This record gives sequence, C-alpha cells and structure tokens, in this order.
Amino acid sequence: MDLFDYKMSQDGSFDAPLASRMRPRSLDEYVGQEHIIGQGRALRKAIESGKLPSIIFWGPPGSGKTTLANIMANSSDACFAPVSAVTAGVGDVRKIINEARDRLKMNGQHTILFIDEIHRFNKAQQDSILPFVEDGTVTLIGATTENPSFSVISPLLSRSQVYILKALSDDDLKTILNRALNDKERGLGSFNCSIDDDALNHIIGISNNDARSALNALEASAMTTLPDENGVRHITLSLVEDILQQRSLLYDKNGEQHYDIISALHKTIRGSDPDAALYWLARMLEAGEDPLYIARRLVRAATEDVGMADPQALPICIAAQQTVQFLGMPEANLALAEAVVYLATAPKSNSVYMAYGRVQREVSKGRNEPVPLHLRNAPTKLMKDNDYGKGYKYAHDYPGHFVRQQNLPDAIKDKTFYFPTTLGYEKTVTARMRYWWPERFQKSGDPSDDVV
Repeated sequence: MDLFDYKMSQDGSFDAPLASRMRPRSLDEYVGQEHIIGQGRALRKAIESGKLPSIIFWGPPGSGKTTLANIMANSSDACFAPVSAVTAGVGDVRKIINEARDRLKMNGQHTILFIDEIHRFNKAQQDSILPFVEDGTVTLIGATTENPSFSVISPLLSRSQVYILKALSDDDLKTILNRALNDKERGLGSFNCSIDDDALNHIIGISNNDARSALNALEASAMTTLPDENGVRHITLSLVEDILQQRSLLYDKNGEQHYDIISALHKTIRGSDPDAALYWLARMLEAGEDPLYIARRLVRAATEDVGMADPQALPICIAAQQTVQFLGMPEANLALAEAVVYLATAPKSNSVYMAYGRVQREVSKGRNEPVPLHLRNAPTKLMKDNDYGKGYKYAHDYPGHFVRQQNLPDAIKDKTFYFPTTLGYEKTVTARMRYWWPERFQKSGDPSDDVV
C-alpha cells in the first residue's frame, strides 16, 4: 500500500478521512494554483523534470501546499522525508539529515526534506537546517500559512524560491467536492450520494476556501445521511446546517491575519466606510480577538484620524472600552460596534497627529531651548529676584479671556505646528485661531488649503 492507497473496512468505512483519500496524486488531478503550476510555468517544468530547487510554499489552510509537496516527491527519484514542525524537533531533523548524507554517499540518491508548518520552527531550529540546504545534502520544501518574510530566517529564505498559493475559488471547491462525490475508489461514489445545490454551496461558503474543511464537511454530511428506500443518501441544506453548527473562522490572533484585519478596520474607519468597518470588527470579535485590544485601537483612531474634527470621538471610545470591562463579552460587542460606526461617520482630521509629529521632530532635532522667563514658576524670592514670572499676562484679566504674548522660546518663536482644518468642530477652532493668531496663518499659509 503506497501513500495514496486506503482500505475499506467491512462496515464500508475507510481507514482515512475523505480529505486524505482524495489528495491528488498528479498535477493532472491537482485543482487550482494555475499561476504557479499551469502549463509552461517554471514550477511545473521543475516538477516534471524532477529537478527541484529548495522551495517555500506560502498560502492559506487547505490551498494545496502539502499536496503539491507530495506530488513533487512522486515526480522525483529522491527520497521524501516529511516532518511536521508542530511535533518534530532538531533531533528528528538531524536524523533525517544524517540518513540523507549516507544515502547520497552510498547510492547517489537525494533527499527531499518536507517541513510542514515550518513557521513553527524557531530561529535555532531553522539555523540547524541551513548548512545542509547550502551543501545540497537535502532539498528543502517548507509549507507555511504565515508570511515567510517574518517566519522564516533570511538565510534560509534567500536559498529558497517562495511560491505564493492563493485561496481556492468556489469553482475550484465545487470541482473537488463533485469529484469526491463521484469517485468510487477513494471518494463517496460507492455510497450513492446526491446533494442539493444549496447544500453544496453552503458547504463551500462555510469552508473559508479550505479544501480540507470542505471535504470533511461533505463526508460528515454523507455519513450522517441515511439511505432512502432507493438506497440514495440525499444531502439537503437543512441537514448540512444541522451538522455544521458553527463556522471555523480563519483568524490567527498572533499571526498575519491579526495585523491585516486590524489594519483593515483602522483604514476603513479612516475611509469613512461604516459597513466595511463593522465587517472587519465582526471578523475579529467572532474569531475571539481580545475586545480590549480592539478598544485600544479605536482610541488610537479617534485621536489620529478624527481628532479635533469631533472631540467627542475620544470619550465615546473610552466609554466603549469601559463597557467591555463592565459588561464583558458578548454584550459589549454593540458598544464597540457603536464606537466603530461613530468613528467611521465622523468628520476626519489628522491635524493634531501631524502637529505632534512636527513638535516631535523639533524636540528631537532642535536645541533644548530655555523656557521664557515670564512663563517660569517663581515659588521663591530668589527666583522672583531673577525675574522668574516677570511680565506674565494672566489671560483672565483681559477681554475675552485672551491676551497675546510670546509662549515659545526665542529661537522658535515664529514656528507653527498646529494647522486646524475647516471640518466638523475644527471649523470653530480655525475661526478662533484666525482671530487670536492671524499672523500664523499669513506666514504659514491658510491651513484650509490642505483640506480635501
């Protein structure tokens, strides 16, 4: 029995899941990824020639990374040595490498070292492989769902070709599922199954473009359906919905999905799109993301992107954060949703964000200028005798509670850092600034010119 042969027991069941049994055995059976293994593509030529470079496959779960590695092994005369980074350690890899070295010396046979989920190997573990990839003792094929730029060490990455696998399309999954339904050797063909279109579409929709998940769902549905009087297992939508009670969401709280989706939330808030912002919020909350982490990011969005255009955005986000702590989840999800909608529909201004950036640059690159004497505190007689606080004008003693005086050090007294916009509440701020400090607008230009 080889890698793709499975036995059926007396009760009609197989000794391996449908997803394993239906794993393609050749490129002709492989579905999807035409951009890397289509006719004339470099990888396909390498596979068909049996001359394989070291490769890293990067793609979402169920996109065919391991399957492609198996096909590559079958196309080559090399010995295929698979390990999973979840369970294997340096000792396991060392053993494979020692055997590979002996095999190469004795009969000239090369070894393909396949490491599934290679991103789970730490730097030291990956370092231990590097010399043997360099000297050709093994050809490395790694599979990862994480961005290899961050999860694979640079020396190993530079010695490998990275191929990006895309999520399978609905049509790809439909082809795979129909093939499994009709295949009598390895699939469900001997079980005489029929499936309604809406049930098939539901399985495809709930699988998150993961072929393994879709095949497992199909098998569970088929095995749970009793044959009718004609011996047909009729799979309906209601049955599929009953079996697949909850969808498995594609989300890694410590991986790239975490950063990609929080980035999408922040950018759609900035883009004033409440529908998209709510979607990305739900993607995180329903997958179990820490709601306080989301609340912290909403506070950042309130100060960075809404800012003085609507100063109420910040207290609303703080209220959402307090609601999370007070109520907990899932009740607090609506408070977060309310904050997201408020931020997305609020007028936008990054004037405070930009102003603070200008001040940061001034503080870090400029000299540490002394505080003007009239602004200094004078709690002692010695300080008063040295003119600390002398000439300070108390704003409340003047009409409108405003008085003009120099508040920056002499060296930068004419610099302007804050340019309010004319959006939302900041329009009021702009009017006040024009009245109080007209020369700042004359020297630095009208800040409303930057308003989009």
